[in-house]
Amino acid sequence: MLSLFPQTNADAGARFAALDRSQAVIEFNLDGTILTANSNFLDTVGYTLDEIRGKHHSLFVDPDFRSSAEYAAFWTSLKQGEYQAARYRRFGKGGREIWIEASYNPLLGRDGKPFKIVKFATDITRQMQEQAELKGQVEAIRKSQAVIAFDLDGNILEANTNFLAAVGYSLDEIKGRHHSMFVDPALRGGTDYQEFWRKLKAGEYQAGQYRRFGKGGREIWIEASYNPILDASGRPYKVVKFATDVTQQMNLLGHLRQIIDRNFGDIDTALDHSGHEAREATAAVTSTSSNVQMMASAAEELAASVAEISQSMTNSRTATETAFNEAKSASEFTDKLSTATSAMGGIVGLIQNIAGQINLLALNATIEAARAGEAGRGFAVVATEVKNLAAQAARATEQITAEIDAVQSVSSGVVEALAKIQGSVETMRDHVISVATAVEQQGAVTQEMSSNMQGAAHSVASISNNIGAISSAVGRVSQAVSTTKEAAVVLAR
Repeated sequence: MLSLFPQTNADAGARFAALDRSQAVIEFNLDGTILTANSNFLDTVGYTLDEIRGKHHSLFVDPDFRSSAEYAAFWTSLKQGEYQAARYRRFGKGGREIWIEASYNPLLGRDGKPFKIVKFATDITRQMQEQAELKGQVEAIRKSQAVIAFDLDGNILEANTNFLAAVGYSLDEIKGRHHSMFVDPALRGGTDYQEFWRKLKAGEYQAGQYRRFGKGGREIWIEASYNPILDASGRPYKVVKFATDVTQQMNLLGHLRQIIDRNFGDIDTALDHSGHEAREATAAVTSTSSNVQMMASAAEELAASVAEISQSMTNSRTATETAFNEAKSASEFTDKLSTATSAMGGIVGLIQNIAGQINLLALNATIEAARAGEAGRGFAVVATEVKNLAAQAARATEQITAEIDAVQSVSSGVVEALAKIQGSVETMRDHVISVATAVEQQGAVTQEMSSNMQGAAHSVASISNNIGAISSAVGRVSQAVSTTKEAAVVLAR
């Protein structure tokens, strides 16, 4: 067999040195015993040369794979000089998993028979992990989403079970047909649909919510992304769509739009009504505030008038008490005058008695003077004068008696009048006391009423301000509801 690269031993050495610098290299006997390994290989597996030299290649293999027929056949083919190359799962020091891209190369002697094996390897552990992650992501997407692939003209290449379940077709029914079979016939020939596929063919990503039609013309809504897939040169060669069936959500959103329209219509009506009521309440409160303010002023004036009346009644009560006491004192003095008059009657009686005795003595003296004759004439004159004096005393006594009787009569009238006055004054005092007490209570009530009316005036003013604030708030709520309605409509699209 001729070599593609005729070379001298020096060229071969230089070529091998280049491989030794760039790749992980290890050499084995035909039975798989390790002869040597370069630093790149040792760094990859984490061993030193002394730890692996003389040991079998199976040191790097999964223990379950070591005793398998496949592993025995692998070394049998190498012993026979057959080249082996692939990606291999191996294990480094401590059981660390390693992935390598490697070629096992039997070296032939002059007799054409293999005498040892040289492996050139590249550590692709990181690439394999990334590929595994990407593969896992793709598989997860394919499990959770509806996936369909198209060529750049829109012809269907393949679709997963999720997509087929969403549209109700089998793969044989759609494979090779155009994407337009899922589109509203009225849109298929439109410029928007043509532009849609032009952008995909140019490698532009497309995503959104799309209205599509499944088997039997059943309407479907999907949330989908159309993803142009690029080849190694960066040119798109197919389109993969990842989709989620959102038909139920769209139906709910349609119902939500109806609810939004109905509810916001009710809210608008309620706000209009609230605004109208607030305006009427503002007008009513303004009028009420004026009336209450007038009532508060009147109540305050009434309280002042009642306070003056209360003060007058207090003075009247004091004057009545004084009159009652004075009447009582006058009655007591009248009683004393009546008593004194009665006593004077006794004295008059005594004087009358004395006058009678004097008159009797004068009579006896006259009789004795007559008996005495001439000798008793002077005595008779005296007796006559005494008799005259007694008569004058009697007349004076009678006059005094008449005057005393008149005084007693007047005193009795005065006593009766004073008694009546005292009763009337007492009755008046009781009434004055009752009226004064009532006026005091009325004054307290009127004062409290005045305070309450002032408080009511302030409260009505506060209510007026609050209704103004409510009216303003209703306006803001109306604006907020309008904004919310717009946002809800956007949300429900």
